[in-house]
Amino acid sequence: MGGDRAPAAVVEGAVRAVRRGGLSIVLVGAAERVAAELARCDATGEPGLSVVDAADVIGMDESPLAALRRKPQSSVRLATDLVARGEADAVFSAGHTGATLLSAHGAFGLLASVGRPALAVTVPAHSGAAVLLDAGASVDCRPEHLVHFARMGAAYAQVALFIEHPRVGLLSIGEEAGKGNDLIRETHARLLSAPVNFIGNLEARDLFTGRADVVVCDGFTGNIALKVGEGLVEAIEQMLRAELDAALVSQIGALLMRRAYARFRQRVDYAEYGAAPLLGVAGLALVGHGRSSPQAVESGILTAARLVDAQMLPALTRAIAEASA
Repeated sequence: MGGDRAPAAVVEGAVRAVRRGGLSIVLVGAAERVAAELARCDATGEPGLSVVDAADVIGMDESPLAALRRKPQSSVRLATDLVARGEADAVFSAGHTGATLLSAHGAFGLLASVGRPALAVTVPAHSGAAVLLDAGASVDCRPEHLVHFARMGAAYAQVALFIEHPRVGLLSIGEEAGKGNDLIRETHARLLSAPVNFIGNLEARDLFTGRADVVVCDGFTGNIALKVGEGLVEAIEQMLRAELDAALVSQIGALLMRRAYARFRQRVDYAEYGAAPLLGVAGLALVGHGRSSPQAVESGILTAARLVDAQMLPALTRAIAEASA
């Protein structure tokens, strides 16, 4: 029920995922509204789709902690409870990020030795993709938290991006080991002896170059970096479109560039990845963009299914155990 285009985009994306991936999906939300959207998608009685009625919905402008206490029958809470009881393997939400994080934390708890969860966002890079974490789950971190982020990010890159030995970089204001605040300097020192392929500090300009496969930072820094990147992509697209429409010659060129532009758009579109997993909780939870389209919802659900099949949670558990040892 969450997101800028819910429940229409969420239901349509789920219908696509069922028809494409042969999955079993439980739609948790206001039953009447969900049924209306299923009818619109010609998916009433669709095999693999079921509905759990939720009396409450948490709005995007509500305080997540207060809303969860006031609305125990909210859709996101009921969805995470399904996973906690073993009635589902993973939860996907495009709704209130804070409410999703708190619901997952409350329903699953944290993995042993993990002090903070982290959102792992896949970002486009010059050669393939990279993982940025934390992208907003934990804004106040200590060095040991960032070390765990590095280990979890490396494990996730191995499973999700098929990178055997992921290169891990620490986001800072300079490449030198002494650059950054106390948090960054202490984390840098600890990562030198951590069981990861640590390549040192990265500056923000290296986020999308592919120099590192995993970029580690606290949630405050990571969320700002992610939003700046999204805004820059949108600005470039608008400026490029304006320039191509400025003259007839440019319009002719635009026709020739259409395929290249389509490939560029696909590489930088968040809908291609669909969702970011919340690493560190003892269950599989994925958070989608608030502006998720049906394509993004479909991608997020299929990503969740792929992580279940790849045994993502046991891999993270082993990674954290090794890091703690």
